[in-house]
Amino acid sequence: MKQITFAQAEHQNKKKVTRRERFLAEMNVLVPWQRLLDALSPSYYPDAAGKRGRPPTPLARMLRIYFLQQWYGLADEALEDAIYDSQA
Repeated sequence: MKQITFAQAEHQNKKKVTRRERFLAEMNVLVPWQRLLDALSPSYYPDAAGKRGRPPTPLARMLRIYFLQQWYGLADEALEDAIYDSQA
């Protein structure tokens, strides 16, 4: 069993669901993630397998990050801070 961090333990024990968490849960249901991944995956680093250097960030993660940036109107730096700051 993997040990959880202090931040994860604190997040699990909180009682109130924030507006951000409700919004993201709703978007997780409404957005057709798999259809988007299927449409974009052929052109997302198609020949990166077996190459040198850092592997590309998974498409599913990048797509969600891009949507977060658009939904909240964040610049790149602000988005990075928001991702590190939030468990949601």
